[in-house]
Amino acid sequence: MAEKKVKRYALCGVSARGIHMFLQPMYRTFAAYARPVALLDIDPLRFEVCKSETPESADLPTYQPCEFGKMLEETRPDAVIVAGVDRTHAEYILAALAHDIDVISEKPMATTSEDCRKIVEAEKRSRGKVVCTFNFRYPPAHRRMRELILEGRVGRITNMDLTWYVDTKHGSSYFNRWNRMRCNSGGLSIHKSSHHFDLVNWLCGGSPESVHAFGGRYYYGADSPYNPSPKAGRVCETCEERLKCAYFRRWATRQDAIEVPDDHIGSFTVGRKNQYTDYRPDRCIFDPEIDIEDTYIANVRYADGALLNYSCNFSMPFEGYRLAVNGTKGRLETQEWHAPARTPFPVEEQQYIDYFPLFGSRERLWSVPGTGSHNGGDPLIREDLFIGPDPDRPYKILSGALEAWYSVAVGEAVWRSIKEERIVRLDFSAAD
Repeated sequence: MAEKKVKRYALCGVSARGIHMFLQPMYRTFAAYARPVALLDIDPLRFEVCKSETPESADLPTYQPCEFGKMLEETRPDAVIVAGVDRTHAEYILAALAHDIDVISEKPMATTSEDCRKIVEAEKRSRGKVVCTFNFRYPPAHRRMRELILEGRVGRITNMDLTWYVDTKHGSSYFNRWNRMRCNSGGLSIHKSSHHFDLVNWLCGGSPESVHAFGGRYYYGADSPYNPSPKAGRVCETCEERLKCAYFRRWATRQDAIEVPDDHIGSFTVGRKNQYTDYRPDRCIFDPEIDIEDTYIANVRYADGALLNYSCNFSMPFEGYRLAVNGTKGRLETQEWHAPARTPFPVEEQQYIDYFPLFGSRERLWSVPGTGSHNGGDPLIREDLFIGPDPDRPYKILSGALEAWYSVAVGEAVWRSIKEERIVRLDFSAAD
């Protein structure tokens, strides 16, 4: 038997996500399948952080964005992993496809529908292929819902409901960081909600056709009712008004160096080491430069007539979601509350799906909890990325470029509909 080729990867965007989701697992779990060969980032300090946290990467060559071509020539990767700031994704993806190189991209694939169109068109001309890492497809309850839909338990899908609640700690963290500027993230209707839109797109197997939305910024920014003063340019670590900030006081005490245990946030941890050059991840959530929304309500119509009712709020007293899929034969429904340590009420640790046949009695279907980050989604998607899709799974689960475009197009249409007060029609003609 021929020896399996170990695939070579260059990491573009040495973010915390890039290090922990991809780089470290390649060294420590998937060494028989994957080999990191290069790091690329705009900030040299990120290379130091990476090599400190991942000693195995000490000898990896490093490159600036302007050296992308040089990196390809010197290290000859088989694929690039794109994990930097959202606005950089399209540039790296298009450059890789131009060199016939495969791409693994963190979501969102790009910050505009037009950039997604360019990527889909470039992929047609390239021998390289794009995969977007929508790990939210992988939690056990979502995979089971997909299986039940494919089995015909709900019949033809008529409408879906998804309500997402992001608590005051997690929600405010987006307004501390680079995400708070639309030019960087496309807004939360793309950066965050693309996860949600992709899930429902995948569950129903449909192509979104039109979007109508309402929304705004009610909790953050200079006009927030919680802003202690109009002063601009504050950072949490040195802010003299932080004890007057309701968001800070919700999760911190008066101690100057409080450490709040958390999974991936920690935005209000005072005394935190700054691991970036010329960038602060604890900028004030009330700054006037913030130009994205914190609340959305949207309706989406699909080409086959199915409908989605979606809402998302980024400043709630608890965190979780409710999801339902309705069809001509019945209804599937599930809910989950995230981060139980932060949820201010008792929650069931094990998630379940309720199935309501259109004419009959409810069935409760328990799902086995996922193991690992994002309810088991990260470990499973890494297996599919580095080893290959699970041959025993009877349906496609990895997202390609077209599906990634769908999710961005819906997210962009949400804020355009809010801004322009109209129904936004979607155009995927480049996919034909």
